[in-house]
Parts: sequence; structure tokens; C-alpha cells
Amino acid sequence: MPACLKLISHKLCPYVQRAVIALTEKGVPFERIDVDLANKPDWFLKISPLGKTPVLQVGDAAIFESAVILEYLEETEPKPLHPADPLRRAEHRGWIEFGSAVLNDIAGLYSAPDEASFKAKAAQLEARFARLEARVAASPWFDGEAFSLVDAVFGPVFRYFDVFDGIGDFGILSQKPKLARWRTSLASRPSVRTAVSSDYPALLRDFLKRRNSWISQLQAQIAA
Repeated sequence: MPACLKLISHKLCPYVQRAVIALTEKGVPFERIDVDLANKPDWFLKISPLGKTPVLQVGDAAIFESAVILEYLEETEPKPLHPADPLRRAEHRGWIEFGSAVLNDIAGLYSAPDEASFKAKAAQLEARFARLEARVAASPWFDGEAFSLVDAVFGPVFRYFDVFDGIGDFGILSQKPKLARWRTSLASRPSVRTAVSSDYPALLRDFLKRRNSWISQLQAQIAA
């Protein structure tokens, strides 16, 4: 009998969403357990050496780091989300790392303390997305007709902008028609849509409010 999978999660974590999307696409049953990363329980710290989510518990074993979890699922579960060709598979792994760099830039954007640093981060993100626009097929997925792990990685990336767009137009995704098409496809994919709870937008807005950053001020002006 296969081991019961438990995914240790946080409601806002984009890296958790990657794992949820992959598990859902593969049709693998799992139990999702949310933790409070501001008040990490002892049992969580024992299985997560870096103190981060996600962690996939497979029986008595614990796998941490989202990229490792995705590779484990590729090796052990049906419905592969990587290309069969080794060269294309390696390229996809590279774009997954690119997705992680984009998430780091997004964190820098919402943490920027003033307008100048915010604009610098926005320009850096715009350049990242311009590079992605030049590569993505968006017909309808990253590399064509087959949904892949790269798509699972960028679904959570674009989800941030669903909230950011309600605060202001920062020009980060403008004039990128392929990304717009890809973003729409991802937003309609059931596995991407259901990777977060219905209160995700409200939770993200509250998280941004508590950052005391430049985007926090912009959001407060919209709410006033």
C-alpha cells in the first residue's frame, strides 16, 4: 500500500502552490496541513531543516524544498509533467530556477521601503518578464500544448499580480501579449485555481498591509 502523502503548507506560500498543482495534475491524493510560519510549531521545525514550506511527508520520511518535491513526484507518480527529451527537460529545469528568481524579485518588490527602491525592483521584474516573453510559447502553455512543471511554477507567480493590479499599474507585465495569453490560460486551469483557498486575495492584501513598505502605502491609499 502506498504511503499517505501529507503536504505541510502555508496559505500564501507560492512554493507550496507548485507542489499542490503537481499533485493535482497527477491525480495523487494528499492531506494538506497549514502551519503558521510566524509561530512555527516544534514538530514542523523537526522535519523542515530550513524552517520553510513546503514539506512533503511520505510515511515517516520528510522531503523539503519545492524543487526536490517536484522531482520526487516526477520519479514516483504517473502523468509526467517534464518533457521526455533530456535536453528539453534540462531547459525546463532552468526555467523553473528562473521562476524562483522571479519570486525573489517579487518579494523585493513588496518589501521595498520607498518609491525609488520600489521602481528599481519593478524595472528588474519587467526585464525578467521581457526575457520570459521572448521564450514562452503560450499556446496555451509554456512550451505548447502540454502542461508542464514550468506552468506549475508560474501559476503562483502571476497570481500575485491579480492583487498587485488592484493597487496600481506598475508596467511590469505591459506590452507582453504572450505572457497575457499564458496568464489567462493558467488562471483558468483547475489545478492552478484550486491551489489556494478562496480567501487568498484577502490574506495577501493583509500580508502586504503589514509589510509597512511602499506598496503598503499605495494599497492604503486605494482603500481610503
